[in-house]
Amino acid sequence: MAKRKKVAEIVHLVCKETGQQNYTLRKKRGEKRLELMKYCPALRKHTLHVEKRK
Repeated sequence: MAKRKKVAEIVHLVCKETGQQNYTLRKKRGEKRLELMKYCPALRKHTLHVEKRK
């Protein structure tokens, strides 16, 4: 019997400082939570963004 493929899920990156949802990504299930330094348009600087699943 063939193995099932891991289905990609949609995750949102939320700014830690403002709480705004600025980016949307697709990633494989079962991977670690993302924490990236991304640009926040509200603050006009790079801030830490964390993953939030929908």
